[in-house]
Amino acid sequence: MARALINVPSKAKPGDIIEIKALVSHPMETGYRTGPDGALVPRDIINRFLCTYNGEEIFSADLFPAIAANPFLSFTTVATESGRIAFRWIDDKGQAHLETAEIVVE
Repeated sequence: MARALINVPSKAKPGDIIEIKALVSHPMETGYRTGPDGALVPRDIINRFLCTYNGEEIFSADLFPAIAANPFLSFTTVATESGRIAFRWIDDKGQAHLETAEIVVE
């Protein structure tokens, strides 16, 4: 499906506000473009993004055809405990891509 680059601080102190960044490499075909044969190219966009911190949802977004190819998302959260931050993207074909990062809070 897609290749992802994620940026999560490896360490933080309890209560620190941390910035999380995610870049997904995906062509994001809108469904409005015609191919060489004149037929519409089927729509294939990432339509759902979800981020969890130790299993608890901290950020989610529904994406629509106006989103650019290779979308970049950036958001913040509060570092509460060490654990795993998981990123999941789902596209129109139902394919899901999962990436994870670990953070140590001390």
